[in-house]
Amino acid sequence: MKTRLLELLEENCKYTSQDLAVMLDTSIETVEALIKELEAEQVICGYKTLINWDKMEETEHVTALIEVKVTPQRGDGFDKVAKRIYMFKEVEAVYLMSGGFDLTVIVKGKNIKEVAMFVGQKLAPLESVLSTGTHFVLKRYKDHGVIFEQPKKDERMVVSP
Repeated sequence: MKTRLLELLEENCKYTSQDLAVMLDTSIETVEALIKELEAEQVICGYKTLINWDKMEETEHVTALIEVKVTPQRGDGFDKVAKRIYMFKEVEAVYLMSGGFDLTVIVKGKNIKEVAMFVGQKLAPLESVLSTGTHFVLKRYKDHGVIFEQPKKDERMVVSP
């Protein structure tokens, strides 16, 4: 039941305890106790609203994916440098990767210059950082399982000869 509860909350964290109880065929009390337990165990780490900022004309946001090669720290591996990086307010996410680089860092800023300044002044100078490669997100099609722009239905009439 825990796994199904988590799947439902991941699908829509706005489901009420009553909604979840009906979908799981259990009591509201059971759902609330499970959620409280999962939050205490830090299985549920937070609740977030997914926003398509491109639809807001008065705001400007830039998202960048930064490939980072680092020297792992003795005894701490990648954890110590990852913590130093994720403590910066600009950083949205940090992932340990396999392959050609070690960490993926997702950064948000008001504009490209702000992200570039973060990389040049805060990230690249860190002692363990060997190199960075920055890629800017130009358009989001799907994020966290949500499709941002549904295909427009072709409402033209079919004309046959």
